[in-house]
Amino acid sequence: MPVRPRFSLSSLLFWLALSFAPGFTGMAFPADSWYRKLVKPEWNPPDWVFGPVWATLYLLIGIAVYRVARRDSPHTPVALTWFFIQLVLNALWTPLFFGLHRPDLALACIVALWISIVGMIRSFARVSPGSSAMLAPYLLWVSFATALNAAIWLLNR
Repeated sequence: MPVRPRFSLSSLLFWLALSFAPGFTGMAFPADSWYRKLVKPEWNPPDWVFGPVWATLYLLIGIAVYRVARRDSPHTPVALTWFFIQLVLNALWTPLFFGLHRPDLALACIVALWISIVGMIRSFARVSPGSSAMLAPYLLWVSFATALNAAIWLLNR
């Protein structure tokens, strides 16, 4: 499968910036007193864990999508569509959970996000199997986050 020019720093930075964009909703809607008062499961990680985990995941996603975007494949447009779907859902979760204080709506969103990540992984595999593999930690983390979101919702209904 042909690859566009070997390396483009501007293209890499573009895809990295786009991949990190949902993180800005985390800054816009930080954990507040409502969140601190919620009953959480014992296995809820400390707050400081989330920043480094998400930064690592956004970095992996950015590199993976950069590698896919530079491939001349008939499957690239579908793969990029899945990328953009998950990007929107990822950005939407934080305002739903922390902004609107709606763990129920956030749970529906994160389930849709999980499905879109599976779609992205499958479509990336058709273009760049290595890029697809780079998304495995993202799927694992969102699986954990889905369980955590569900537990918080159930404990606080």
